[in-house]
Amino acid sequence: MSTAREQILSNLRKALGRGPLSPDREAALDARLSDRRDTAIPARGRVEGRPRITAFCDEAARVGTTVARVPSPAAVPGAIATYLATHDLPTAIRLAPDPFLADLPWSEQAALTTSAGPARPTDAVSVTGALAAVAETGTLVLASGPTSPTTLNFLPDTHIAVLRADTIVGAYEATWTVVRTAEGALPRVVNWITGPSRTADIEQTLLIGVHGPHRQHIVLIDDQST
Repeated sequence: MSTAREQILSNLRKALGRGPLSPDREAALDARLSDRRDTAIPARGRVEGRPRITAFCDEAARVGTTVARVPSPAAVPGAIATYLATHDLPTAIRLAPDPFLADLPWSEQAALTTSAGPARPTDAVSVTGALAAVAETGTLVLASGPTSPTTLNFLPDTHIAVLRADTIVGAYEATWTVVRTAEGALPRVVNWITGPSRTADIEQTLLIGVHGPHRQHIVLIDDQST
């Protein structure tokens, strides 16, 4: 545990009138954290195999996300070019600095202009990966890190996520297993994103894109093997 974190926890214990944890109490807490148990999971979160992928696509569509399935990573740039052209959107895209995205054949799409890094005020379209997705609600799960700047998820008007079919889990609880087992330390931020940004705070009128992207599009790499 870092010194700063220990100091914060120590201050909290003092404010609550508690002293340092006893060895027995600390061992009990460690055991509870290690014994991770799922809560009740609804039926739609218990789907497996191909039905899980179908359920995710159906739920994503229900919340306003569009999904394009492609058979391989090599087909991703073409699918993105088609989506942008179909919706008359800018063809300059800001990529997450992810080696997987960088290795895709962007040069085969002459209409696209790519750059990589955190989102800038002028970026209208972002392309990111996704740590996982949840079939239960059609939700994307994105973790912050050097190869996945959080700004790309929220600042551009159009957010495109490249998702592997084998990373779709059934229920929310399963995403924490993915987060804990991902390579490296736990991320500072994990975002669950369900559809485009929306709010009905103003006179109960639904507005899209007020607090984040106006459009969310997923390119699903589905090679039929999952």
